[in-house]
Amino acid sequence: MRRYGTVAPAGALVLAIAISAFAEDEAAPDGRARSIRTPNIVVVLVDDLRWDELGCAGHPFAKTPHIDRVAREGAMFRNAFSATPLCSPSRASLLTGLHSAKHGIIDNTARSEQSKELATFPRLLDSGGYRTAFIGKWHMGNDPGRRPGFDHWVCLVGQGLANDAEMNVDGELKKHTGYTTDLLTDYSLKFIEREDDQPFCLYLSHKALHPESIQADDGSVTRPKVSGYIPAERHRDLYEDAEMPRRRNFGVPPRGKPALERQIGDLPPLSEKTVTSDKTIRDRQRMLAAVDESLGRLFESLERSGELDDTLVVVTSDHGFFYGEHGLSSERRLAYEESIRIPLLMRYLPLTKAGSRYDQFVQTIDLAPTCLDVGGVDIPERMDGISLVPLLKGETDKTRPEIFVEYWSDIVYPRIRQMGYRAIRAERYKLIRYKDLEGMDELYDLERDPFELENRIADETLRPVVERLDGKLADWTAEHR
Repeated sequence: MRRYGTVAPAGALVLAIAISAFAEDEAAPDGRARSIRTPNIVVVLVDDLRWDELGCAGHPFAKTPHIDRVAREGAMFRNAFSATPLCSPSRASLLTGLHSAKHGIIDNTARSEQSKELATFPRLLDSGGYRTAFIGKWHMGNDPGRRPGFDHWVCLVGQGLANDAEMNVDGELKKHTGYTTDLLTDYSLKFIEREDDQPFCLYLSHKALHPESIQADDGSVTRPKVSGYIPAERHRDLYEDAEMPRRRNFGVPPRGKPALERQIGDLPPLSEKTVTSDKTIRDRQRMLAAVDESLGRLFESLERSGELDDTLVVVTSDHGFFYGEHGLSSERRLAYEESIRIPLLMRYLPLTKAGSRYDQFVQTIDLAPTCLDVGGVDIPERMDGISLVPLLKGETDKTRPEIFVEYWSDIVYPRIRQMGYRAIRAERYKLIRYKDLEGMDELYDLERDPFELENRIADETLRPVVERLDGKLADWTAEHR
C-alpha cells in the first residue's frame, strides 16, 4: 500500500502547495479517526449523459450500481449545469474552470492548437507533484497528440469508434481490438496500479454515450458503415422490454418559441414525429452499462490497493441531451433543462458525507477549482468556477444564486444556426436572450412550468423579473469578456 504525504512543489506553474485543509487524524464523516494523505483524484466524464439517466437519479430501469455507489457513499449535486451545452466548449470549461468566452473554445471546429494552450487543472496538479493521465476522448480538435500537463496520454483519434479504435498512446498511434469503453478502462487500471510515491490524477473521458461519427476540423461529420449508438455485445439485449420514460414535454411541438418555430430550409417542423426513438435511448443506456462496469473495475482496483478512501472520485458529463422534448431529437446546444442539466457525483470520505444531497447551483466550471482545492494547489484568481469544498464542509453561504449559460452558433446543425444565446437560470425563472434573432427571446417560470412549455417573455406582469435578470446578465457578460 502506498503512503505519501504532502505534494512536493515542482515547476513554474506551481502557485502554492498546502494540505492544511485536511489535517492529520481528522475525523471521517462516520466519526472514525483516520490519517489524511494527499488524495488521488479520479474524474470519470461520460459524453452526453443527462442528469436523469441514472438509477440514483430515479431512472425507472437504468442499472448503474457503481455510479449509484458514488452517490450512496458520497455527495450528489441535483442542480448541476453545463456552462456551454456543446462538447468542445464544455470540455474546456471542465478542465480550466473558465466560461467559454474566457478560454476561447467556443465551438466544435478546429481547436487542436488552441487546446494545447489551456491552463488545465491536471496541468497545475502535475506541476504540484501529481502524476497525471488523460485517457479517452479529447474532442477539442482532432489532433490526438499529447497536451501539456499529462504524464500519461491515451487519446482516441477524432471522436473514436465504439470498437477497434485507434489511439495515440504516449506519442505512438496504435490500432486496438475490443470495445472502446473496456480498452480505456484497461489503460486506466494500468495507470492507477503503478507503484510509486506520487498521488495521481486520472481524467477518464469516455467515448460513450456518443454515436459512431468522425468529425473533421471543418465541422463536417461522416459516419462509418456501422453507425449509431453501439453497445458492447454483452449488453446488446439489455432493457429490451423496458418501458421508456418520457417527460411531459416529449413530442410537444414548440409553441411560443419563435426561434424553434422558424422554417429552416427543407427541415420538417418540430413535432411529435421529430423525436428520439426508443431504440436510440435503449442503446445509449446499454452503452452506459459498460461505463458503469468500468467504474466498478476502478473501484475494485482502488480497494485492493487500499487507495479508495483516499481518492476523490467524480462522475459527471459535459452536457445533457434531448430525447424528443419540444420535438428536439438527439440534440443538445439549447438552453432548456434537458440540455444544460448534468449529473455530478463525488465520493471522498474525508470530505463527503455518505448519501448527502445538494440543491445549490453548481456548474462544469466548478470541477477544476474543486480538484485543485482537494489536491492542495492554489486556485488561480482568474477562474470563474468556485471550489465545492466549502459547500461539502457545510458552508452553504459559499454558493451562487443563479447560473449563466452561453452558446455560440456553429456550422454543424442547420436548425441551430443563428441561435447563439446568453441565458440566466435562477431558482424560479430562466431568461434566454438570442444574440442574432430579433424578438425571439424566452422567459420561463420554472416553478409553475418546469417543462418550459409556456414562454412568458411578453407577460407584462413579469416585466420587473425580466429587468432584474437582464441586469444580472449584462453584468455577467461585461465581466466575462
